[in-house]
Amino acid sequence: QVQLVESGGGLVQAGGSLRLSCAASGRTASSYRLAWFRQAPGKEREFVAAISWSGGTTYYADSAKGRFTISRDNAKSTVYLQMNSLKPEDTAVYYCAADDRRLSYTTYSYWGQGTQVTVSA
Repeated sequence: QVQLVESGGGLVQAGGSLRLSCAASGRTASSYRLAWFRQAPGKEREFVAAISWSGGTTYYADSAKGRFTISRDNAKSTVYLQMNSLKPEDTAVYYCAADDRRLSYTTYSYWGQGTQVTVSA
């Protein structure tokens, strides 16, 4: 089992930046695949970015490529999402996710509570 706690959300103007953090707790947290998803009002949750347990492999949704960067610090059991050039359409609740199984980078068992990101025009 792993517990996930997100932080770093807030209100930012279009073109600005935010860095989200997700602290994972649990005996083997550093061995989990980690990812970020988001859910905007009235829309389904969507994949944003993922990173392998070693940090050597990353995946991004087309909407995130070139603007967002996912990284992890296994010593701190924390995954980050650096978001630059934010747009109003990035407004959503952002969720951290984790899984230790060898499955698709869009499939996860454990989820955090989410952190709100609001981008004003």
